[in-house]
Amino acid sequence: MIQTLTQGIQTIHTRLNGTGLLLLRLWVGYEFASAGWIKLQDLTPPSWFVGLHFPFPNSLLSPALNWGAAGLMESMLGLALIFGVCSRLASWALIYVTYVAVYTVHFDLGWAGWNQIDTDQGLGFKVPLMLGLMLFTIVTQGPGRFSVDHMCAKTRHLAC
Repeated sequence: MIQTLTQGIQTIHTRLNGTGLLLLRLWVGYEFASAGWIKLQDLTPPSWFVGLHFPFPNSLLSPALNWGAAGLMESMLGLALIFGVCSRLASWALIYVTYVAVYTVHFDLGWAGWNQIDTDQGLGFKVPLMLGLMLFTIVTQGPGRFSVDHMCAKTRHLAC
């Protein structure tokens, strides 16, 4: 009886292996892709964005170029995460995008809560920090078995 139960639990564990990483990639990828898509709808940066002070090397770019680059990176890398293509590289790049966002916008606004995300009080660095930790999980654990990266590695092709 115990052996059957143990085997059943192991079977469930084996079948679910990688599901958490898939869900994490889908969530984070969607969040970044949708944020990037919004930026790409109008390449003219909003007035609040124009006055920001960016870290080096972003400080060398104009606000319009920073806006467009952030939108393009968030969209493309978010899609890469959704499909599990070059997931670790995409996660590292999105960690940098998140760092720039926290440095320029979110940090000075403090530790605003998740329950306030749709308000001015919800613009702090708590949510970007959570996204950064999710991305770091993908960097350290990989994309999981439900990804193009995994299929490529399995067939001995190069994977990111």
